[in-house]
Amino acid sequence: MRTVNRGTIVTLAGLGVNLCLGVLYAWGVFSAALIDQLGWTATQTQLPYMMACACFALSMVPGGRLQDRYGPRPVIVASAVMAGLGFVLAAMTLSVIGLVLFFGLVFGIGMGLGYAAPTPAAVKWFGPHRRGVISGIVVSGFGLAPIIMAPLTTALIGRLGIGGAFAALGVLFFGALMLLSRLISNPPADHQPAPPPPSFKGRTTTAQDRDWREVLRTKQFYMLWVMFCFGTFAGLLIIGQMSKIGIEQAGMATPFLLVSVYAAFNATGRVVWGIISDRLGRSRSLFAAFAIQVVVYVFFARFGTPAALMAGISVVGFTFGGMLTLFPAFAVDYYGLRNLGVNYGLLITAWGIGGVFGPLVGGTVRDLTGTYELSYLASAVLSLAGALLCLRLKPPNTHEEAAVVAEAEAAGGRTPVPATATPSAT
Repeated sequence: MRTVNRGTIVTLAGLGVNLCLGVLYAWGVFSAALIDQLGWTATQTQLPYMMACACFALSMVPGGRLQDRYGPRPVIVASAVMAGLGFVLAAMTLSVIGLVLFFGLVFGIGMGLGYAAPTPAAVKWFGPHRRGVISGIVVSGFGLAPIIMAPLTTALIGRLGIGGAFAALGVLFFGALMLLSRLISNPPADHQPAPPPPSFKGRTTTAQDRDWREVLRTKQFYMLWVMFCFGTFAGLLIIGQMSKIGIEQAGMATPFLLVSVYAAFNATGRVVWGIISDRLGRSRSLFAAFAIQVVVYVFFARFGTPAALMAGISVVGFTFGGMLTLFPAFAVDYYGLRNLGVNYGLLITAWGIGGVFGPLVGGTVRDLTGTYELSYLASAVLSLAGALLCLRLKPPNTHEEAAVVAEAEAAGGRTPVPATATPSAT
């Protein structure tokens, strides 16, 4: 099999893995059913979702480290087992504590392990000129999932009840992830991806490889982490409660359509922003995404008809989806490919923090005020802060490299190889 074909298979299989794990983004369907059928409060419905977001992000660190050391396949197999168990055990409880433990903790860990493996494997098969779009294709599965999962979950709840829907999805995810794990692998050690075309020179390059200790000594990591957290807070506040927002704010009779529209634009944004960033640069692209979000969140409470709300949701999905492509590309551009799994795992812990506080604020504000309007304004402010931080983001430079080397030597650690500055990433 030719190398280019193998890389394409890995990319598409990675998309499939994320398509299964992206059921998290269809949580709004479960949330609405738990409120309407079991009498949960809006805040209670967000507790399993918050736990899943936190565990997803935290398990990315060990998941990424295991991927770097053992390859993606065993990590995805572990993900399949935990995803299946989490949903089946959740089906047997249907209590707040039960769903927090089994959907939030067990499935959340399995989701993080599975998400950590495909993207690093896929990007290693391709040159730097395709890094953004390949990352976008792989992670687009996560954004695309609600298009399939929202109507599927709605149908399963209608036919089997909430518990039956959890059980059926658990069996489905276990089987699909086990099959897809057979198709995903890192390239061989002697693999040489196709070089970028001459027109690409000077735009975005791969830094020398750094391990996680060296990464944590750079200010860029913390700037990226904060921006990732702000963007996630804003995006997941809406995702976790989207069906209820559709019902209450726009009087939608079929709110799962809102989830599907969001998912379509979220998945499209992951690919499109990857292409844009390969050409325009990462920081400029991220600034544009944040700036667009500021505008849409300021006006979000005014989207009182189904058409207006779907238009607003489309913009949020398109920009938030793009961020999930841009941040792993930043990790490669700034810190190299060899340790991408654990380095991006550290960065995506920001997603977990934003995923806890975004839904919590949204649910609490809804219970206290009866609307989500104050939550939208908070999202607008955080998006503005993210845009302003983008203006100060620069790649690690030679002066900072020297400081990192000196600090590592003083601590008796390994001296890192200085990385080449990547001005085109700005």
